Amino acid sequence: MKVLFLIQGFSVAASRYRVLQYIPYLESKGVEAEVSLYPRTLKENFRFFNQLSRYDIVFLQRKRFNQPRLGLLRRRAKRILYDFDDSVMYRNSKAKDPISSTRRRRFVQMVKNSDFIIAGNEFLKSQVLPLNRNVEVIPTAIDQERYHLKTYPVQQERVTLGWIGDHGSIHYLEKMRPIFERIGERSPRAELKIVCDTFFDCDRIKVIKKNWSLEEEVADLQGFDIGLMPLVDDPWSWGKCGLKIIQYQGVGVPVVCTPVGINKDLVEDGVNGFYAMTPAEWEERLFSLIENSELREQMGREGRKRVLKDYTNEVCAPRLFSILIRVMEKPAKGKKSN
Repeated sequence: MKVLFLIQGFSVAASRYRVLQYIPYLESKGVEAEVSLYPRTLKENFRFFNQLSRYDIVFLQRKRFNQPRLGLLRRRAKRILYDFDDSVMYRNSKAKDPISSTRRRRFVQMVKNSDFIIAGNEFLKSQVLPLNRNVEVIPTAIDQERYHLKTYPVQQERVTLGWIGDHGSIHYLEKMRPIFERIGERSPRAELKIVCDTFFDCDRIKVIKKNWSLEEEVADLQGFDIGLMPLVDDPWSWGKCGLKIIQYQGVGVPVVCTPVGINKDLVEDGVNGFYAMTPAEWEERLFSLIENSELREQMGREGRKRVLKDYTNEVCAPRLFSILIRVMEKPAKGKKSN
């Protein structure tokens, strides 16, 4: 079985966690895996389309081909497997109106032209089912060999509220600045650490700005005492697959989150974290964890149990391999190029 994996980027979180980390396992099962970025230039597209007949499956991570490229892809590719982990059929949370006819049309075309679809959560699966019954959920997962349990200090001078993510999502966190200011006033021990490439400042709470790096990603997470995942209740957020929470819990960090979408599946309120909707709820939940180190450890350990059960590559890699086998059983559709 020869599979071409098209990804967004080798340092893009979704590419790393939904494709790249599975390659060693798939190769150990005999899959000939080739990973490539999406073609951009005319030369790259010419080479890509002319080589499609070499592969049994073309695995597309998140992006949708527009017409007429999608039509050409369908004619040339033997089998298409589409994987997505965002509400790509809607505009993001910063848009005034989430509805986009262009996004919806391209999503529908992509799904209908795919032999199988892997969705990152149940909401995304529900968007596929009316269009294509060949869909299964594989959640975003972490490598449990890489994500070790953090050390819980008996005494510590500072308590770190942590957030990790890309610049496209930091607006969720920045909306919470008034909450952080109040936390800083109530607890001089509290500090905010942002692991990203974009930052903001606060006046009354110390803000640690750390550029993300692959080498220090897990160590940065282990340095958090409380993990943050604020969202808004909209279609874009319903499609999120909770990587931040999975990362926090993977190293044993308790979470305070907005109870939206997959957040409600990952966090059990009062067990491995807290829900918070209003500014007052955020402030009180955070303050209760800041003041109680035993509760932080207890919730952090419970969160890790949750992740190890369902959200590791050891659990999800065999499921991906099984899907590849099932897709291979489908008759090849593409025509060989001349």
